Amino acid sequence: MEAEVSWSGLPGMSFVATTGSGHMLCMDGAPDGGGNNLAPRPMEVVLAGTGACTAYDVVLILRKSGQDIRDCKVKMSAERAEEAPKVFTKINFHFQVIGRGLKPNLVDRAIKLSHEKYCSASAMLGKTAELVFTHEIIED
Repeated sequence: MEAEVSWSGLPGMSFVATTGSGHMLCMDGAPDGGGNNLAPRPMEVVLAGTGACTAYDVVLILRKSGQDIRDCKVKMSAERAEEAPKVFTKINFHFQVIGRGLKPNLVDRAIKLSHEKYCSASAMLGKTAELVFTHEIIED
């Protein structure tokens, strides 16, 4: 896996990443940190990427389990250390799993498998942060 990050050259702290798969992603800093608030902060991208990583796993596991999953949302909130490096110290993941006739034990299993075995991003963040998982099943 590869990526390249370049400073945009604009006044401020905007950066453009080009991923190994050829996609571009913009990031910026907060105005009080020299940024222009033109794009997400790098740590917001880390948090969002972790949510996408685990949601991907949950959907894939539930599909393979024969569940009629229609949607999966993960709402996350994170706390960070006061001092630099301001790593995440606690992350709450709340899954909304939407489908028809979803079996609660299989939803529980999918979320646990994601975080205990498959999601590389949460495995890394779990080294510095307490990870808390909750979920709800919504009938579609």
